[in-house]
Amino acid sequence: MTHDLLVVGAGIVGLAHAWAGAKRGWRVVVVERDAACIGASIRNFGFVTVTGQQRGAHWRRARRSRDLWAELAPRAGLRVEHAGLLMAARCVESEALLDAFLATEMGEGCERLSAAQAATRQPGLRAEGLLGGLYSPHELRVESREVIPRIAAWLAEHHGVEFHFGESVLEVEAPRVRTSRATYQAERVAVCSGAELHGLFAGRLAPHALSLCQLQMLRVRPPAGFRLNAALMADLSLVRYEGYAALPEAQPLLKRLSAERHDALAHGIHLIAVQSADGTLVVGDSHHYGPVLPPFASDAVDRLILEELKRQLPLASMEVVERWTGVYPVSAEVPCLVDAPDERTRLAVVTGGTGASTAFGLAEEVLAAW
Repeated sequence: MTHDLLVVGAGIVGLAHAWAGAKRGWRVVVVERDAACIGASIRNFGFVTVTGQQRGAHWRRARRSRDLWAELAPRAGLRVEHAGLLMAARCVESEALLDAFLATEMGEGCERLSAAQAATRQPGLRAEGLLGGLYSPHELRVESREVIPRIAAWLAEHHGVEFHFGESVLEVEAPRVRTSRATYQAERVAVCSGAELHGLFAGRLAPHALSLCQLQMLRVRPPAGFRLNAALMADLSLVRYEGYAALPEAQPLLKRLSAERHDALAHGIHLIAVQSADGTLVVGDSHHYGPVLPPFASDAVDRLILEELKRQLPLASMEVVERWTGVYPVSAEVPCLVDAPDERTRLAVVTGGTGASTAFGLAEEVLAAW
């Protein structure tokens, strides 16, 4: 049987391409080397982030992806845990940066908050030192470890997408694709292999100087009844997310944080906190880079992450119930890399840890331009 589209990889980028192909009425098959998706696509916040993404095409891609998540969720039975983003500001330099951000097109729909308004939006915020903040209505939060397999099951049941797990793709010479178990024929092949930089088409990826980023995250149980009304971020995020950090007003904030929060910046730590249906908080994260990264998490880094959480939320109790690491590809050039080894084949790599936030929009672009 000849398929219209064969997708390599069943992470969020691969699933996005499979859905985009299925919506066109194509016969789609997905081949995944692991018995289930266990990579970065489930080791994250499930936070579909628009506000703060790199200005321009990537920000628009995130906006489109968020709309596609909202379309998919009721169809596939995906639960949205909560919506929106609260950015808490505790530095006067952060306030100036937020004002500058709101003056750009990226601030559309966002709301500037006083300290009192921020505390009203999120009861439980530490009042000491809180100057104000920003609220964005654009974000969504899903439970990644649950929704990734559900999307695959929904695509199989409702769109006839074939999935072959536990099967490595060894060679792509479209229309022929050879795996560890079979040979397929496909009119088009989308290679969405994530952090695997030394396998398929390694020679095509090499000129782009891709590297790896490892993050640490935790699941924390707060006091019973505590609720996050939206995802929570804070000052450190403003010098990390390019939509803010690329603005000139970010430099004074970076200078201050470099002096006052050197340890956090040295480990690439900034706060994201989101909530799950059972009340636990998913909290992170850190960022360490290299061509290969040790599979060992640092307790010192976890403590720094938890200190940042306590800086924002003075929780009476906080039990760490899970710890994990995740790895994703990064590039100093572009937030997404699309390459065409030949007219039938596309490589699609999200190169900045924004797969959940941008993959659906990226897949639409790849298929539309094919």
